[in-house]
This record gives sequence, C-alpha cells and structure tokens, in this order.
Amino acid sequence: MSGTPRFLTLADVAEILNTSSAQVYALVRRGDLPAIKIGGRGQWRVESTQLETFIERMYAETKQFVDQHPYVEAETSRSEA
Repeated sequence: MSGTPRFLTLADVAEILNTSSAQVYALVRRGDLPAIKIGGRGQWRVESTQLETFIERMYAETKQFVDQHPYVEAETSRSEA
C-alpha cells in the first residue's frame, strides 16, 4: 500500500487540490465530492479513492467543456503601420 492514507481531512484535500478548506467543504456539502462524517464532533473525511474519482470526473467535465467551447485566439490588430 502506498503512503497515502485511506481517509483525508478537508484540509488535506484542500492542500492536494490547491484550494481552500471552505471550497472543499462546499464541494462535500453539495454532494460533488463524497465524504463521511465521523466521531462525536462530526468531522468530515474524504476517502482518497473518492478524491481520485472526483479529479478524474473534473478532467472529463473540463474536456467536454473545452470540446464544446473551443478557444479561438483573438485576431491581432491590423491597424499597426
């Protein structure tokens, strides 16, 4: 087994995704990123495999977006003399 723990805190996930804990919390609360609540204080944990699945899904959704909205470079100004 690799050095990655099975379950990650929201702070761990935020560090991996290079975003804020608040953004990760929003992803969890919206159901975009599956997580569990554990313990008496109800601390959130994200299974590392769920995070990888989420990342793969985001790549697929981004590819679909890019395919549907191709980037077109702006034409350079021809007024330069």
